[in-house]
Amino acid sequence: MIMENSEAIQIAKNISAHDKIHNKYEKLHKKDIFNPTEQERLHNMLKKAVESIKTNSGLIRALDYGCGSGNLTNHLIELGLYTVAADVSKKFLNIVKNKWSHTGLLSTLEIDGKSLSNIETNYFDLVATYSVLHHVPDYLGIIKEMVRVLKPDGIIYIDYERNYSYWNKSKEYLEFLKLVELRTPKKWKKYLRPSNYLTKLRLIMNPRYRPQGDIHTFPDDHIEWDKIETLLKTYGCETVLREDYLHYRVEYPMDLYERYKNKCNDMRLLIYRKK
Repeated sequence: MIMENSEAIQIAKNISAHDKIHNKYEKLHKKDIFNPTEQERLHNMLKKAVESIKTNSGLIRALDYGCGSGNLTNHLIELGLYTVAADVSKKFLNIVKNKWSHTGLLSTLEIDGKSLSNIETNYFDLVATYSVLHHVPDYLGIIKEMVRVLKPDGIIYIDYERNYSYWNKSKEYLEFLKLVELRTPKKWKKYLRPSNYLTKLRLIMNPRYRPQGDIHTFPDDHIEWDKIETLLKTYGCETVLREDYLHYRVEYPMDLYERYKNKCNDMRLLIYRKK
């Protein structure tokens, strides 16, 4: 019961944190997620995932789990998939409705952060999630649910979560970060923002404070890829693609990024097929 209460508290905090930033989420993440380089990579990987689907259902149905402001939803609709955008935040769901309801390829679904009990088994051709698992208290339980609602020969897509290389930084990765720091202009305006000092104070008082409700983002508590892949295989899934990559941020000089992107990495993408 204590764990259940803790999980409920974490989910409630996550909803509250994302409700507060729903209108500025894309602005907050324009450097790391909503930049052209990352968006191009994401689109190409989703296209590859869609091409790997072997179901024969006519209209392809996709679930965007933890849709946020519609990052995946946008690409999935562009690729012609009927997309169910699911999130715990009603405010995010309203944003998605306003953006894509006119396409006829969207429906939205409020979820509880614990299960997908309001979705029938073997329903979707593709289940996709991006930068979400680290917000979910029981992310392994959610992956089980993703497999359950996926049709046989359907695809599960998990992307933009820190990999083991991020936590055990290689010589090349540290070298890359150091060179980025040396070539990145120092922005003095950040010292004038009271919010920066408030965040630092909160971190001093609580080292595990995260303004956007992150949970599994610490050296002793992060996404365990081995357990994820073991679980997927246990539930009858096979590997289509496992890719570790160096994710791009706008402050990275492009020549440095191009030089190091094949030498080091900090994120993982998984594409699995349900047998």
